[in-house]
Amino acid sequence: MSKSLTDLLAILDLEPIDANRFRANSPNTSWQRVFGGQVIGQALVAACRTVEGRLPHSLHCYFISTGDVQVPIVYQVERLRDGRSYSTRRVTAIQHRNAIFSIMVSFHAEEAAAFDHQDKMPDVPSPEELSAEGEAERPMFPETPEILRHNYAIELRPVEIGRYLGQKIEDGRFHIWIKTSAKLPEDPALHICALAYASDYPLLDAVMVRYGRTLFDNRMMTASLDHAMWFHRPFRADEWLLYAQGSPSAQGGRGLTRGLIFKPDGTLVASVAQEGSVRVPRAQP
Repeated sequence: MSKSLTDLLAILDLEPIDANRFRANSPNTSWQRVFGGQVIGQALVAACRTVEGRLPHSLHCYFISTGDVQVPIVYQVERLRDGRSYSTRRVTAIQHRNAIFSIMVSFHAEEAAAFDHQDKMPDVPSPEELSAEGEAERPMFPETPEILRHNYAIELRPVEIGRYLGQKIEDGRFHIWIKTSAKLPEDPALHICALAYASDYPLLDAVMVRYGRTLFDNRMMTASLDHAMWFHRPFRADEWLLYAQGSPSAQGGRGLTRGLIFKPDGTLVASVAQEGSVRVPRAQP
């Protein structure tokens, strides 16, 4: 297994070209296209490099075209605004002189809260109950995604493991414990970027759980179209977080997915939404 694949710090370490431009490479993998979470995480790092004293509280992005894993990605940052409480950045990822991805990021200066509430965390087994040893004893089909069978940059422990064996989940809700495989430095911005990277891993799969299929079924053609994320409360990405996911709608070749991310103590730390293209390939004439 490639060391670069497991080293999230290397993936998120951008080379500065000038004050507003950065360059990054893709890890050496067998994947045919750049992983969406990689460009989200790297673009967010680029934006963070241009803001001081404030952390991201939200991001909204679009996947414009497929990234080439063999070519470095250049991230161009536009400094749109620095106000008293908020800063705004736009970042464009560029390959072959064309934009492949665009993200808007808003940063917020810390302030006292007038209101504070959150949804309750679902009642699911802890990650310790879903130990790596226990997972190894549970049957999986050969087509089970490689990212669920091996520990890469992100460690995943699915709760409803049967859904990868074709089990349908009628209400479309399922849960995965996630964390970075390696310990991260004491840098809140880096933990936010790492979670943004991880947030794209299984999300579109939420469309498929009602039908007993997965995104890794060769009968499916899938691609992320957009991605939005809101960061609510402090967390560490190298400690277990519960990713509760669902899909409220699918139609016309597109599916909408949503996720809530909790600390083990029930604290809601982030919310995610994504729409993707989800199609069944047309039969060849």
